[in-house]
Amino acid sequence: MVTAARGGVTRGLLALALLVAAPAQAEDADTTEGLAIHGFVSQGFIKTTENEYLAHSKRGTFEFTEIGINFTKGLTDNVRVGLQIFGQDLGPLGNFRPQLDWFYLDWRYDDWLGIRAGRSKIPFGLYNESADVDAARVPVLLPQSVYPIDHREYLLAQTGGELYGNLRLGPLGGLEYRAYGGTLAVATPAAPAPGISISGVDVPYVVGGRLLWTPPLDGLTFGASYQSLRLDWKYNFDPALVPIFQSVGLLPADFGRALAVQFNVEFWVGSLEYQIGNLLLSSEYSRWIGEFESAAPKLLPSRTVNERYYAMLSYRVAPWFTPGAYYSAYYPNVHHRGGRAAHQHDVALSFRYDLHPNWLLKLEGHWMEGTAALDNKALNDGKDPKALDKRWGMLLVKTTAYF
Repeated sequence: MVTAARGGVTRGLLALALLVAAPAQAEDADTTEGLAIHGFVSQGFIKTTENEYLAHSKRGTFEFTEIGINFTKGLTDNVRVGLQIFGQDLGPLGNFRPQLDWFYLDWRYDDWLGIRAGRSKIPFGLYNESADVDAARVPVLLPQSVYPIDHREYLLAQTGGELYGNLRLGPLGGLEYRAYGGTLAVATPAAPAPGISISGVDVPYVVGGRLLWTPPLDGLTFGASYQSLRLDWKYNFDPALVPIFQSVGLLPADFGRALAVQFNVEFWVGSLEYQIGNLLLSSEYSRWIGEFESAAPKLLPSRTVNERYYAMLSYRVAPWFTPGAYYSAYYPNVHHRGGRAAHQHDVALSFRYDLHPNWLLKLEGHWMEGTAALDNKALNDGKDPKALDKRWGMLLVKTTAYF
C-alpha cells in the first residue's frame, strides 16, 4: 500500500508538471516566454568523528541525495507561473518522497509592485531562497546556525500570498521589499519521550518579510528579515504517566490525557554582504524566540531565545576553483551558555571545483565544538546531547549536475 501511495503521488506531480508544460507546445499571442526547464541531481557523502550528525554518519553514509526539476513560463507580459518537484534522502528525512517544493502564480504590475500566490519560497536572510541550489554557493552546507538543513520544511516555503517590489531611492541606492502571509505544511514530529505522542499538528498562520538595501557602493547589501508563526499540537499521555507528572506538579490535578499546546515563534535576522571582484564576504546575526502556552506551564519553558550567527568568505581563484570558509555559532538559550549541549561552534573550510559548466564537485571539512544541534532522537541512539563528545569533526563530499 505504501508503494502504491508513493506511485500515486509521483504520477500526480508529473501530471501537474505536464499541465504547466502544455502551453509551450502551442505558443499564442499572449505568451511572451517559452517554457523554461531546469533541474539538478546531487549525491553527497557524510563522515563524522564521534557523533552522528544529519544521518548515521560515523561510519560514513551516502544518505545525502537531492533531485529536483522546475518549470517556469511567462503567460503574458506581466504574468508567469512556476513549480518545482523535489525529492531528497538525508538520514531519517525525505526517503526520496517526491513533493511539490514550490509553485506560484505571479503578477507583476511594475518594478515597485508584484503579487505572488501559491507556495512560494520564504525570503529569510540572504540565502534561504537559494538553499536548495547547490550551484549558487561555495559551501556544501550553508552555516547551520542560521540555515539548518534539517529545518527545511519550516523555512523553505509558505503557502499563501506575497507582495514584492523594488524601489529606487535616488542617491541612497535601491530597496527591495517582500511581505508574505499564509501557512506551513509540517509533518508530525517524532514522540518526545516514551509514553507521550504528538497529534493535531497545525500552523494557523505565518507572516513575515524582508528588506534588502543596496547603497550606492557597488557590491554592498544590507538586509533585515522577520517572521512570526504559530504551531498548535496536542501531547497525548499514557494514562500511567499522568499521576506521576501530577505528583511533581508538572500537570494540573484535573488533567485528562491530552495537553493542547500553542507554540509562538518569532525569527529575525540582520544581514550584510559585500562582493568586490572575486571576493565575497557575508555575515548574519539572528535570534529565534519561542513561547509556549498550555495548561501545564511548568512542563514546558515559557520562553526560549536562540542566538545564531556566522561570518563567511569565499574567493574565486580561477573559473574552475573557489575556496571558502566560515565560522558559525549557535546557542539554544542565550541565558544558559555553559556546557557542551548549550552551544555549537562550527569552523568550516570548503573547496568548490567546477569540472564542467553543468557539473561541480565540492569538498568540505568541519571542526565542531559543542553538541547543541545534536538533538535528533533518531540518531546517536537517543542519547542526550550532554552525553555526546564535545569536540568532533565532519567531512563532506558532494557532486551536483544541473541544467
